[in-house]
Amino acid sequence: MGKKSKVIKKEDVVIRFSGDSGDGMQLTGTLFSDTAAFYGNDLTTFPDYPAEIRAPQGTVGGVSGFQVHMGHSQIYTPGDYADVLVAMNPAAIKANIKWTKTGGTIIYDKDNFTEKNIEKAGYTSDPIVEEKLEHYNIIAVPISSMVKEALKEFGLDQKSVLRTKNMFALGIVFWMFNRKLSHTEKFFDDKFAGRPEIAQANKIALRAGFYYAETIEALVPIRVSPARIAKGKYRNICGNIATAWGLIAASEKAGLQLFIGSYPITPASGILEELASRKDLGVISFQAEDEIAGICTALGASFAGKLAVTSTSGPGLALKSEAIGLAVMAELPIVIIDVQRGGPSTGLPTKTEQTDLLQALFGRNGECPVVVMAASTPSDCFNFAFEAARIALEHMTPVILLTDGYLANGTEQSKVSSMVQFHRPHNPLSEA
Repeated sequence: MGKKSKVIKKEDVVIRFSGDSGDGMQLTGTLFSDTAAFYGNDLTTFPDYPAEIRAPQGTVGGVSGFQVHMGHSQIYTPGDYADVLVAMNPAAIKANIKWTKTGGTIIYDKDNFTEKNIEKAGYTSDPIVEEKLEHYNIIAVPISSMVKEALKEFGLDQKSVLRTKNMFALGIVFWMFNRKLSHTEKFFDDKFAGRPEIAQANKIALRAGFYYAETIEALVPIRVSPARIAKGKYRNICGNIATAWGLIAASEKAGLQLFIGSYPITPASGILEELASRKDLGVISFQAEDEIAGICTALGASFAGKLAVTSTSGPGLALKSEAIGLAVMAELPIVIIDVQRGGPSTGLPTKTEQTDLLQALFGRNGECPVVVMAASTPSDCFNFAFEAARIALEHMTPVILLTDGYLANGTEQSKVSSMVQFHRPHNPLSEA
């Protein structure tokens, strides 16, 4: 029997999609995650963004990635080392090879391995040879030229055609893990309802990748059975949204209107954005001009009887320290959410660290204790945000809730019935 008939069964697997910032790796990973969830796998994801605003195309600094850890049993982390790496350019190999398991599968777009791109990534010749990848299952695919061929009769410009490269790669991975295309195709129909030609082009690229994988013998299929999870309705949720929803639940339970005064800062901005979109639930949001103004407006709201919240990261927590001291002295309940990231000041805004603990515990004047809590998973942020608000209101004290960039942006499946469901706005002022 040929190699193609062999099937590897695994309890869990880690897949990493990686490429340039414009290669659509975040969308590719999200679509694969959604399909894995529909299939019944438990999973945790982590999007890995470049720290630079827009690094030069093809460089290691501009590599964007999305990691999915799915399994037959409960999954708690996005995983450390990838079983499968999808690399859209040489820089993606350079950035991720140390996080790829020896013997793992590397699928790469050989059309992008041009002399210029190889040089930009810091190589001098063939990256596969330089990295000594003879012990890996290397799948070199002419992705760019194949999508051009698949869509040559479609009448699209070359830029639009090449935007479907990520869907070709996704089709390969779908075949590898025996996943249906229907969920992703429905996504295209919904997203591009007004432009059916774009939806159709992405479908064709997706199917082309799927059928290509089916015809080559170098690719070994991997099977990960559905997880044994309790029946119910689930959704993927990231830590920032879970935090926001936990605060809304706390405001509903306390009968107090929720106020957030914050200054946007990566990776905490998602909390402010989510709460700003929930005016239907009576949330008041204020985007301040700086970190100090953000917490000071929250203190004013707390003094006026609101459930007051401010969100930030490590540099902002340092700036808020004096106002936290004022909250301690005045016995004002407030929740301060610190979504930790790497480095001081501007630092590494898209990278995660857990190094603000000592600042949270002791980074203020003397005789200024506050409650400090920390969440452990993305969906766990819901419960801890709720509990942080409860403790703040019950004991009339500031509470610092620590999460991090991984929890903020990473997603996991959470049972909807375990979260409070909101049906109508609640505004206690209207009851006065």
